[in-house]
Amino acid sequence: MESNHKLLLHTCCAPCVLKCTEILQENNIDFVLYWFNPNIHPWTEYNSRKTNLIKLAKEQNIDYIVNDNYGLREFILKISPDFEFKKRCVECYKIRLENTVLYAKEYNYEYFSTSLLISPYQDHEFIKKTCEDLSQKYNIKFFYYDFRPYFREGQQKAREKNIYMQKYCGCIFSEEERYNKNKFKY
Repeated sequence: MESNHKLLLHTCCAPCVLKCTEILQENNIDFVLYWFNPNIHPWTEYNSRKTNLIKLAKEQNIDYIVNDNYGLREFILKISPDFEFKKRCVECYKIRLENTVLYAKEYNYEYFSTSLLISPYQDHEFIKKTCEDLSQKYNIKFFYYDFRPYFREGQQKAREKNIYMQKYCGCIFSEEERYNKNKFKY
């Protein structure tokens, strides 16, 4: 990817985006961070993650865009009745990534990607496939990079920088599962 092309990078949180931005910068890729995460609950968690992402972006002098539509009610309606683990996560990925692609198309970005590709806890192959499908559907290029080998290093750097480290994926269901690990079997 040439450096004169803009990449819109969907960002899930500051700890995950930290190594992604370093890698993109090392490769001279011109990018902008994009915050859109209506899945995150409660509001205080949403605000903490957003605030820490903005703080990191400012510290690193990285351009960012915040789609500040909290959107929890719409998110819940879109994923219901598929509250079971795999189905709800699939819908969550689709909601956030499609919003990113639509924004990228509207504002003439040539590429899009997501920091979700760094987490070993996310369904990497499904995220990649969803991005490829959206790329075809909306005629915009998907920039794929497997950031997973850098996950632990990014988490350690986030701790060193005293960046807020969340304890669950983000949605109300993942928060519930955090406290009820033995109750849910999928």
